Amino acid sequence: MERIVAKGIVSSYGKKQVLKGVDLSAGAGECVGIVGENGCGKSTLFNILAGLRKADGGEISFDRGKTPAQCVGYVPQEGCLMDELSVLDNLSLWYRDKTELRQSLKEGALKELGVDEMCRMRVEKLSGGMKKRVSIGCALAGNPPILILDEPDAALDLVGKAEIRRHLLEYKRRGGTILLATHEESDLALCDRVYALYNGKSREINRALRGEALIKEMKGLLPAVNR
Repeated sequence: MERIVAKGIVSSYGKKQVLKGVDLSAGAGECVGIVGENGCGKSTLFNILAGLRKADGGEISFDRGKTPAQCVGYVPQEGCLMDELSVLDNLSLWYRDKTELRQSLKEGALKELGVDEMCRMRVEKLSGGMKKRVSIGCALAGNPPILILDEPDAALDLVGKAEIRRHLLEYKRRGGTILLATHEESDLALCDRVYALYNGKSREINRALRGEALIKEMKGLLPAVNR
């Protein structure tokens, strides 16, 4: 079952066309990775899929005709937190159901991410990795079936990366759909499929590629016989 399908997505900033016809899809219990050089349009694409930016062309459909607001949890690169508030106050802005918030802090996703230990801290006092974990926790409010993550490993130490990957594996196991933009090769082990963005277009690539072969494929340089 496809949770999200995007066809021919086009987007420009003024006269500069960033996306020139992007196609992708992701199903239940599936993690789809998006790779590409800085500036290739990954964040623009994710903003469109999350409903924060309107595409100039193309179509996006969600399972059962839902809207992004009904089914997507999104963690952008820059985060979504208010620095002057405590972690708990930030969480309260996202979790309208306070019973859900308490339960998640006690034995759910927020507990798994270690957010329960930060509740009294002001966000401005958190490390970059801690902020990332709280941002992911906020995006999980309401148990969205689709989680979109723009470089979730940025600023994380090895322990933080391991905690997030462990949670993402569990999220997948429960049937969640993940779209993951990353520069970390180790993240690709989470992915069932991988798309490369290059020159405004998307292309599904061999998810097992690593190192120089991955770089060449991202740039469309790998011979077709090796794909």
